[in-house]
Amino acid sequence: MARRVRVMSMSVELPLWRALTGYRVLTMLYAVGLFATAYDGFARPWVAICYFLVLAGWTLATLPKVANAESCTKRFLAVDLTVALTGILLTPVADSHQRILDGGPTLPSIWTAGSVLAFAVKGGWRWAAVASSLVAAANLVERGAPTRDTVHNVILVWVASIAIGYVVEVARASERTLARALEIEAATRERERLARDIHDGVLQVLAMVQRRGAVLGGEAAELGRMAGEQEVALRTLVSGGLVPVSRESRDAADGAFVVAVDEPEDDGPMDLRTLLVPYAAARVSLAEPGAPVLLAPAAARELAAAVGAALDNVRRHAGPDARAWILVEDEPDSVVVTVRDDGPGIPEGRLAQAEGEGRLGVALSIRGRLRDLGGSAEVCSTPGQGTEVELTVPKDAARPVGQGR
Repeated sequence: MARRVRVMSMSVELPLWRALTGYRVLTMLYAVGLFATAYDGFARPWVAICYFLVLAGWTLATLPKVANAESCTKRFLAVDLTVALTGILLTPVADSHQRILDGGPTLPSIWTAGSVLAFAVKGGWRWAAVASSLVAAANLVERGAPTRDTVHNVILVWVASIAIGYVVEVARASERTLARALEIEAATRERERLARDIHDGVLQVLAMVQRRGAVLGGEAAELGRMAGEQEVALRTLVSGGLVPVSRESRDAADGAFVVAVDEPEDDGPMDLRTLLVPYAAARVSLAEPGAPVLLAPAAARELAAAVGAALDNVRRHAGPDARAWILVEDEPDSVVVTVRDDGPGIPEGRLAQAEGEGRLGVALSIRGRLRDLGGSAEVCSTPGQGTEVELTVPKDAARPVGQGR
């Protein structure tokens, strides 16, 4: 039975929201306490009392809004900042002019910083910069002229909020990276478990069918050969983690090898490995990098088709018992695919003779494809020592020349 892999989610922001909740309550009480101790110095204390009633009610009623990022909406942030700015601008109305000149606190006092910090935790340093700038402007209007204390407090809030916003952005990026790493680790472990189950069951059955078919001969031998090819393909698929949807068939007339692969749309680079995996069989070994080999979709398909043409030549000219090896190399500026076999090799001058006779398999199916991509195809063969075809495609190759959309 398949098991579901669950990746535990974490949030580095949760402690920040909890700290912000406590900060808002404590600073609201602090602002009310400051007013109570200086009640006699206010010119219009009833204005301050009305504001503090609104501030206390708003702070307590909106505690759920600062519990997490989902609850802290843009509308709430806008209203919250408006409450803070209103308190700053009401200070000259409620307080005496002399207390303001002496550097007395605004009505919301340090509660205002909580509103700015909410912007920082929710939206990062850019949101914090906008909110702190509005608070700075309101403080300058309240004071009437920039003073040393006012400038000091404004810069402190501005720098602190932007710094916290930046830290939050970095923490979110780190959290996403960690979550992705945990998902990959969980998927890898699940694939390893499936590989063990497949190895203990399906692969062993296919290997047994291959051995028994070879012993029985006749149609059973053909069935055994097919089971052997499927065993190799399945083993490659499990070990590499590639899951292309493919279909293999052999043309009865000329033995051509046909592979149909469901390919993605031409909206991004394609992993060449997914196109080459179906070529792996009992007598065809595939060696590939552990990381994706990315090419433009059209270039990847043409390169894979050239590899298929080279394998067709192996089957036609080296015999059914010949072995072939495919090696994929991901170079900095190009992708190199080498197809090598252990057949009898190609006699000197045979390729030129075949081209003169109108047999253009190598000239068109292999060299022609690579030439259209801006790459090259080199054929090296020694009689009695097999043949090696080296296909090179630059990574900036896109759609083949002359091919429309």
